Amino acid sequence: MTTITDDVPAEAPSGHGHGLPSDAQYVKIALLLAFITVLEVGTYFIEEATTTLLVGILVPMMVVKFMIVAGYFMHLKYDNPIFRRIFLFGVCLAVVVFGIMLTTFGFFSDDFLRFPG
Repeated sequence: MTTITDDVPAEAPSGHGHGLPSDAQYVKIALLLAFITVLEVGTYFIEEATTTLLVGILVPMMVVKFMIVAGYFMHLKYDNPIFRRIFLFGVCLAVVVFGIMLTTFGFFSDDFLRFPG
């Protein structure tokens, strides 16, 4: 004789059998994000940095942080790959539009950073 509980799979009730990050992994991810944030704040102290250099340093760090947060905290790493592609497309589109906007307004010329002498 079988009971109802014998037919229930050992996985999660909703049928999602994928593993999620453990508490220790969340702490490691948080420490990695904190380290990247320290690097971003550290760019403030680069005295001779040009605008192009700062944008070239900060934009990749921004993209990496976004992908880490979207991948782990929003669980995209464990979901259907189409969701990752949608977020990746959104990030790429945002970077391209941001770059076009910066170029249009002459942001890379460093003229607006010069103080009147």
